[in-house]
Amino acid sequence: MSSLRLSILNNYPLHSSPSSSSFKRINSSINLPKLPQVSSSVPKSSSSTRTMVQELGKFRVTDNYKSSFVEKNHTNKILHDADLYNTTNSEAIIQLYAILEAVVDRIEMHTNVGEQRNNWNTLLLNSINMLTLTASTMAGVAGTTTGEGAPLLALKLSSALLFSAATGMLLATNKIQPSQLAEEQRNAARLFKQLQAQIQTTIAVGNPSESDVRGAMERVLALDKAYPMPLLGGAMLEKFPEKFEAARWWPESRSNNEKAQTKVKSNNGWSMELEEEMREVIEVVKRKDMEDYERLGNIALKINKALAISAPLLTGIAALGCVFSGDGLVPVVAGALASVVNALEHGGQVGMVFEMYRNCGGFFQLLEETIESTIEEKDLEKRENGELFELKMALQLGRSVSQLRELASKSAAYRMEGREIDEFASKLF
Repeated sequence: MSSLRLSILNNYPLHSSPSSSSFKRINSSINLPKLPQVSSSVPKSSSSTRTMVQELGKFRVTDNYKSSFVEKNHTNKILHDADLYNTTNSEAIIQLYAILEAVVDRIEMHTNVGEQRNNWNTLLLNSINMLTLTASTMAGVAGTTTGEGAPLLALKLSSALLFSAATGMLLATNKIQPSQLAEEQRNAARLFKQLQAQIQTTIAVGNPSESDVRGAMERVLALDKAYPMPLLGGAMLEKFPEKFEAARWWPESRSNNEKAQTKVKSNNGWSMELEEEMREVIEVVKRKDMEDYERLGNIALKINKALAISAPLLTGIAALGCVFSGDGLVPVVAGALASVVNALEHGGQVGMVFEMYRNCGGFFQLLEETIESTIEEKDLEKRENGELFELKMALQLGRSVSQLRELASKSAAYRMEGREIDEFASKLF
């Protein structure tokens, strides 16, 4: 035992003698226990160190649960990624990354080609209009010039050559439709970006299969076929088809004829009401949206055909008028009309509007096939989760889930009323 002596000075007078002004010194001694000696040697056994770390870990979880939880999740993620590459799915992941690189390259190519063809549309539009207006002016000047001679012949020949050049450029431009080409490449870039996000999600979720790889590859090939980049060799899409057809950029869905298992563990978010709701959504899409876009697409196709034929026809008439017309009225009027038609067709980008309707029609057709293929799958476990599928369909149609259900219920009510009216009319007649 060791003693520590403390000297405390009492500044207060003693109560026993209040009249005295002297101070007394109080001496006291406090006895403290002797501290044990701490050994500074490092423990030789690793088991004691492991035990101490575990105890510290328990203490940290108790006092700072949030940081420990984050560290634990981070460690689990690293272990999960390490185990992921040690499984048989590593080959599927490597293949998905290879497809992803090709998709990224295609996005860049389609973006650059789309910008280039948009520049084509602007440059060709301005160049053809300048040629046409210049030729019309020269034909008008030649018509007002009196007399005969080399200057008059030069004006007529020059205007005829300019109209002929404008006619050839119009034929080539109307054949390829640069505004439609640019819209095709914009759609291709957007759809490849969508595919890129889906592949990244598949990799991030983990556990990809060979079917995921095969599906991604088929989608890449389907997009290449739907939106080709070459203009020659018959690869370019037909710009003036016989009738309007929606674009198709997805592979054919495989029908699964396998019978469902007798014992189903869960309904996977599906119910009879949800299936009926999806069927009603298909009916609404067929009856309203797809018919509207098909009608508008046919109108745009007819207008584009009429304008594509009219512009070069007018410039050709103007070129002949420069040679055979003496007053210059025919080439001037025909050239002015050709400029107006060209501005309406390529300045208004009628080809782009037609391609936009094709893309919108393809979107609703894809939506229809997706719902039908999902409902036709008899094994509920192989379907996508019903609630998630309903949410995706609502978002693609620009509605909330409640609005989608309301739309389906109204469609079912209208169809029932229509059937009752038809049955009543059949009984009357």
